[in-house]
Amino acid sequence: MTAAPPVGAPLALPGGGLRVGANYTPSRGWFHSWMDLDLDEVRRDLDSVAEMGLDHVRVFPLWPLLQPDRSLVRARAVEDVVAVVDLAAERGLATSVDALQGHLSSFDFLPAWVVTWHRRSLFTDEDVVAAQERLVTALAAALADRPGFLGLGLGNETNQFAHPYHPDPSPLGAEQASVWLARLLAAADRAAPGGQHTHSADDDVWFRDSSAVTPAHATALGAATTVHSWVFRDGVRDLGPCSEGQLLHARYLLELAAGAAQDPGRCVWLQEVGAPEPQVPPGRAGDFLAGTLERVVGAPGLAAVTWWCSHDVDAGLADFPPLEHGLGLMTSERRRKPAADALVELLPDLRRPCAPHAGDRDGLLVPGLGEPGARSATSPTGEVAAAWREVASDGEPPALVTPQDAADPARLRARGVRRLVEVAEVAAGRGHGAVVGASAP
Repeated sequence: MTAAPPVGAPLALPGGGLRVGANYTPSRGWFHSWMDLDLDEVRRDLDSVAEMGLDHVRVFPLWPLLQPDRSLVRARAVEDVVAVVDLAAERGLATSVDALQGHLSSFDFLPAWVVTWHRRSLFTDEDVVAAQERLVTALAAALADRPGFLGLGLGNETNQFAHPYHPDPSPLGAEQASVWLARLLAAADRAAPGGQHTHSADDDVWFRDSSAVTPAHATALGAATTVHSWVFRDGVRDLGPCSEGQLLHARYLLELAAGAAQDPGRCVWLQEVGAPEPQVPPGRAGDFLAGTLERVVGAPGLAAVTWWCSHDVDAGLADFPPLEHGLGLMTSERRRKPAADALVELLPDLRRPCAPHAGDRDGLLVPGLGEPGARSATSPTGEVAAAWREVASDGEPPALVTPQDAADPARLRARGVRRLVEVAEVAAGRGHGAVVGASAP
């Protein structure tokens, strides 16, 4: 086994290659296994991940088990998390730990003290947020000196709890989201200085105007921008199984993240990407994995890719959407599937250092890029996405550029953009654009 990275290691591998891992889905009992954790089963699961040559896992302890009462963070539950991180480190695997879990595979896991008779806002109630801060602090402090600990994630797609279409939403505004995210990330930073502490959202952050979590939150708060890419999204599932447009979807999200960032050197983590049926037909998951990951290589700032997920959900567990049972790289018996074989074959290319763009990229000009009220314009069903896919299918995927960046030659050089093209030009078949510095875009 290789040695685990030191505490506080950067997200990217030394030399600039991609860190490649899996979201750890326990093969026995799914995440319910945290209720009576069997460390021998965890060892076998992590052995199967490490034997593939992966270098990290993302793990998901359940919030109600960690903090069943607002004033009680269970020491035993925290010790279980530490034990899993230590077992991963023994196998050369770095670990990112999510804290407020939260939302997983269509199920919500919330402690009794925030639901039904005790219902209160997850984001703005002071007692609730103070309790969340205590949990984040306790986890980060317990993990701060553990070999291989990368950092905390605040929770999995916590923005889903604020969506108006959630069955029991906690309403949230953008300013309130800023306060909540900053407070909990600061708690993680205090308890585990130097960790790669992050927050995550589903792709509504990029595509839905009403999402309280905005591109500014995604690209400015936390140690990296996290991106979750799923091809069952409207407008992507209709592109055709394993079509070029489908295979480019993760790269499109990564380009949105880079284009919306104020810092052109911002680190980006493709934290979830998977091959769901029926959008990816049975037998094509390996093709989809290889095609998707080959196309994300060279994405600006990309430091890590974490596939969803390590192991299938046992078919005996009820009430999951059918797609959840087949997303694993391995079966629930830990047998490798074609997607695992494809990933193993691709690892050397993914870990090869990628030189920054040498000023030779096209840039697609997108008015309103990153602005909260303009996100629907960049949805997969819109003209921007269609133009981007058309340019990308001819060669190098183009950068997405705001009008502000387009007016700043230094900024364009920092992003490797040589030529600008407008969406209307692509739609009209005139996607040749203007060389930066030669004429106005």
